[in-house]
Amino acid sequence: MVNTNGMSEELIKELEFNAQDLKELDAARKKPISFDSDCPELTPEKAILFKRVNPRRSDTVIMA
Repeated sequence: MVNTNGMSEELIKELEFNAQDLKELDAARKKPISFDSDCPELTPEKAILFKRVNPRRSDTVIMA
C-alpha cells in the first residue's frame, strides 16, 4: 500500500494497476509454486535459522 496523502490525482492514477497488470497478476496467482535447486523449499527447521536482512525495529508498527 502507498500513502497517497499529498499526491496529485494524476500521480495516483499513474500508480494504479491497469487491466493488463491485473490480468497478469490473476494468472500468476493461479500458477503453482515450483521449487528447484536454485530456490529450494524451506523446511521448518531451516526457516527458524533464516535471518532477516533488515531486522524489525521494536518501534515499528505493522499494519495488516
